[in-house]
Amino acid sequence: MTRYEPANSFETPRFSGVRTFMRLPNVQDLANADAAIVGAPFDTGASFRAGARFGPEGIRSVSHLLRPYNPSQGIQIFEHLSVIDYGDVAVVPGFIEESYASIAAGLAPIHEAGVVPIVLGGDHAIALPELRAAAAVHGPLALVQLDSHADTWDAYFGQKYNHGTVFRRAVEEGLLDPSRSIQVGMRGSLYNPGDLEASRDLGFDLITTDGIRKLGIEATVSRIRERVGDARAYVSFDVDFVDPAYAPGTGTLEIGGFTSREAQEFLRGLSGLDIVGCDVVEVYPQYDGPGQVTSLLAANVAFELLTLVAGKKIDG
Repeated sequence: MTRYEPANSFETPRFSGVRTFMRLPNVQDLANADAAIVGAPFDTGASFRAGARFGPEGIRSVSHLLRPYNPSQGIQIFEHLSVIDYGDVAVVPGFIEESYASIAAGLAPIHEAGVVPIVLGGDHAIALPELRAAAAVHGPLALVQLDSHADTWDAYFGQKYNHGTVFRRAVEEGLLDPSRSIQVGMRGSLYNPGDLEASRDLGFDLITTDGIRKLGIEATVSRIRERVGDARAYVSFDVDFVDPAYAPGTGTLEIGGFTSREAQEFLRGLSGLDIVGCDVVEVYPQYDGPGQVTSLLAANVAFELLTLVAGKKIDG
């Protein structure tokens, strides 16, 4: 079996070479892969800022700083996973439903091959075609959503498909099992008191940032794990879950969020979940600060997600 891992940075410097995620090979050999990094450069579903189409490029570029061992989890990722950078799925700029069809078609063979995709977004609207592709193979999924917005409006600007309606559509299409799903980190101003209740009406558990501050991270993680149980799970991480002091390069910023360190704690607490797909979305490099801090955060989120996939494989 061919195994894929990053280039050796003791032999060639990390600033050299084509910008793939963590310097992984850019191949589409699904027969010899356990996980695949996939870009979804799409931002037609965004309601405020545009520019998330450049998110995958920004994340890949700064990901060259990452090394293969996760000391907090004690996992040498590429001893347990063969990982490829699959490239980007095709999109149709300006046309959301056509892009949905293209994204789902691009991800379908990855799921069919039993490979776990880690998708780099892209605005959060891409989660709907991601879930379509995943649920077609795995059935209705448990959702773990780390985000400052619930994204369960019925419509935005009178339109049913955008980054603010994605998880309502996913429930309506039978892609999610709301009884095993949980949304974590909601905060910020709302249009009306029913904005968050819409998620609960759909059957989701939902914990606001205020609620987490009272519960604590450890108790919140326990609630996530209890909710998901042994269900097959999809983890969706919107970088606006993190405070804009740590992630300014995003589309719809909300103050009062979590630190990058706290984000790591949430993700590491998900070890053992049966993750069949995941994403990190809403990275807008042109709004980032010096040092590409938002792209760096997103790259590390993807690194933690890869670690979770490796840990699950170790556990069997």
